Amino acid sequence: MQTHEIRDRFTQHFVDAGHEAVPSASLILDDPTLLFVNAGMVPFKPYFLGQQTPPFENGTATSIQKCVRTLDIEEVGVTTRHNTFFQMAGNFSFGQYFKEGAIKHAWNLLTGSLEDGGFGMDPERLWVTVYLDDDEAAEIWEKTIGVPKERIQRLGMEDNFWSMGIPGPCGPCSEIYYDRGPEYGNEGGPAADDNRYMEIWNLVFMESIRGEGDKKGGFEIVGELPKKNIDTGMGVERVACILQGVENVYETDLLRPVIDAAEKLTGTTYKDDEHDNAVRFRVIADHSRTGMMIMLDGVTPSNEGRGYILRRLLRRIVRSARLLGATGGVLETFMNTIMDTMTPSYPEIAESRERILRVAINEERAFLKTLESGTQRFDVAAAAVKSEGENVLSGEQAFELHDTYGFPIDLTLEMARESGLDVDMEAFDREMNEQRSRAKADNKAKKHGAADESVYREWVDNNPTDFVGYSELELDSNVIGLVRDGEKVNEAVAGDEVEVILDATPMYAESGGQLGDRGRLVIGDTILNVNDVQKIGKKLYVHKATVQNGGLDLGSTVHAEVDEKWRHGARQAHTATHLIHAALRQVLGPTAVQAGSLNKPGYLRFDFNYTEQLSEAQLDEITTIANQAVDADFDVNTIETTLDKAKSMGALALFGENYGNDVRVVEIGGPFSVELCGGTHVTHSSQIGPIAVLGESSVGSGARRIEAYSGMDSFRYYSKEAALASGLAAELKTPTEQLPERIAALTEKLKAAEKEITALHQAQLLANTGDLVNQAEDINDFKVIAVELPEGTPASDLRTIAQDLRGRIQDRPGVVVVASQADGKVPFAVSANKAAVEKGIKSGDLVKTFGGYVDGRGGGKPDLAQGSGADAAGLQEAFRAVKDQIADK
Repeated sequence: MQTHEIRDRFTQHFVDAGHEAVPSASLILDDPTLLFVNAGMVPFKPYFLGQQTPPFENGTATSIQKCVRTLDIEEVGVTTRHNTFFQMAGNFSFGQYFKEGAIKHAWNLLTGSLEDGGFGMDPERLWVTVYLDDDEAAEIWEKTIGVPKERIQRLGMEDNFWSMGIPGPCGPCSEIYYDRGPEYGNEGGPAADDNRYMEIWNLVFMESIRGEGDKKGGFEIVGELPKKNIDTGMGVERVACILQGVENVYETDLLRPVIDAAEKLTGTTYKDDEHDNAVRFRVIADHSRTGMMIMLDGVTPSNEGRGYILRRLLRRIVRSARLLGATGGVLETFMNTIMDTMTPSYPEIAESRERILRVAINEERAFLKTLESGTQRFDVAAAAVKSEGENVLSGEQAFELHDTYGFPIDLTLEMARESGLDVDMEAFDREMNEQRSRAKADNKAKKHGAADESVYREWVDNNPTDFVGYSELELDSNVIGLVRDGEKVNEAVAGDEVEVILDATPMYAESGGQLGDRGRLVIGDTILNVNDVQKIGKKLYVHKATVQNGGLDLGSTVHAEVDEKWRHGARQAHTATHLIHAALRQVLGPTAVQAGSLNKPGYLRFDFNYTEQLSEAQLDEITTIANQAVDADFDVNTIETTLDKAKSMGALALFGENYGNDVRVVEIGGPFSVELCGGTHVTHSSQIGPIAVLGESSVGSGARRIEAYSGMDSFRYYSKEAALASGLAAELKTPTEQLPERIAALTEKLKAAEKEITALHQAQLLANTGDLVNQAEDINDFKVIAVELPEGTPASDLRTIAQDLRGRIQDRPGVVVVASQADGKVPFAVSANKAAVEKGIKSGDLVKTFGGYVDGRGGGKPDLAQGSGADAAGLQEAFRAVKDQIADK
């Protein structure tokens, strides 16, 4: 049974049982405690926490959620049971059925016949576990379902009790296991061997509230939930493993094709008994799928957060393929293969295919350059170890290559073996563990529980805000809530910062990149300045306001006024963003997909997924197309429709945004621009005024940003630019239209003058070095020139002087040591001629000695090295020490 069929059967089973099918949320949610969605229940967390009432008609839901867990990426592939990306199929009940219902639903699907839509598993091969004292669940399994008592095992809190790891809902679990047979391990059920007995489903009976403490049971139960809830999770990949009759998840229809592709690219065969290579094949398969799914949801490689995780995954693929024997690019093949296997379950992959390939290929190219530079750094480090007569590369050096330069430790180990060196892995592991500890401490600091929005729940459930701001800018409205410092209050007085909740409002709440409105709330002599408007639970508008004078009581009727100037500027900028997006896609093609935006009066920024820097010609074309749309005076229409109809219209959606069934489409100029958008807009494109594109920049690997002005801000920008051009034209006595040619000519003259000055400076510098040869000393058969040059001599000149003086010593081994004081630093250089090097002189060693006396460091080759220090007081001692070192040769 193919994986996509397993998904379909699961969903249909629960839909037939009255559950509402909920699409998978994006892997990226607005949750500060999570990099990625890591469990099927995460999108339902507000309902389990009691912050919002579940919107499902029957109080039940089912979903197949995309999940990513990346806590221990290095462990992927070592076992065959875990993936970084997985699909968690779940059914949820919010105060409806409880233990018996959840158990029956799971058992009927697993053991139901294929003809009836089930999975057709042999009930005799299924075992279950329950929490130690959960007699109710044990009795249901035995008496109602008919599972023999000997196949029901009781396990402790670590195995069969669930919580989010923070104070909140919790409860006992019941897990279902499949017996894969004696060839996989010992008899005795899950308690004896959880390799032979594979966990496939976890049923969580959420009935209690836990307090502070650690995840593994170091907490107390502080109360009971008002309603008992069900949260279950069935591992799609594990069920596929069983129903497809394969050894492990890497052999299923989703991942095995990637391993097959890797065999062809590397010339190496995947064999379980060749552990190191088998791990590399599994890393390639797992990370290819995870990386592709993360990119599908709009993430691009970077050096922090989600982008850093993606970068690590892609680079581990490349290095694993390299260690298996691949010599060229691999990500294009792997990405195409995994997209082929996953598209039946995620059809949206098709429209993002080209973009994903572009991001992956560019990241691979960048990493191959990293490997090249890392190899050079390794060669230098290895040579230094050998020159000291050692055969062990320090763990600190290996960690620096890994952490600072992105050079993988397994490549370091391989190259060390080829060089006849060992690596101090104990020290390396110590450094890695310290880094992990810092990362875990940082993560723990961030994981402080969900933001407490329960204070707003009453209004979210019963009094969602009626937003009338698309058509009205003023409204008399009732104050139905006041919140100050996170607590409900009945009044606010002058000077208070307070959150005001109205039954209806004309003020737009921040969303879709558009900042919230500014405005006023007025009642008699009382005035509140509204500084921001935010949404809670997508339904409630919270007005963040300052009481300027007077006072406000709960239940009052106020006159809400939008700042018309603010709104007008915001509408201009937001509509201009749509025009920029449409122009981008015309110029760059459909792979230039929006990845975020910000709109405020007069200014917009637009992030999009693209891997190459835009040329000036492309920026000019984008600006022209957008302004042509302004000049065309297109109608700006808003259409309220269903999500399916909006998609059929070709409406573009924002990555990571979860849309309901009813959506708002903004259409500008017919097919010119059609996007899903809840923002406020002008009614005709000409109302935007001119659009001035300021430029574009990188905001991460595969992500670019365009910034622009709109309306009067654009006009003022162009006015300043025109004034600047006029001023330059007057100064240069050149017509404005000829400024580019005039400036280019002046630039060429300046470059020529700089070259001439440099040449004269070098000639003068070298002319003055002749006298220094006469200051040479005879030290142990070496001719040594060791002098402090005039203050202000820069480091670049020291290098030139040292080389010149070295060339003037022809008759015998010669060493030149020069230093100066420049810009508060102490640059120094050492140069040795060929005869001196043959007698054992190494300029790099002499530089290190010199640096020790001037609080500096340096390095280089045997014939030339240089460095810089910070303490000029040690100069004479440094010269003496170097001379002594030469004397010992």
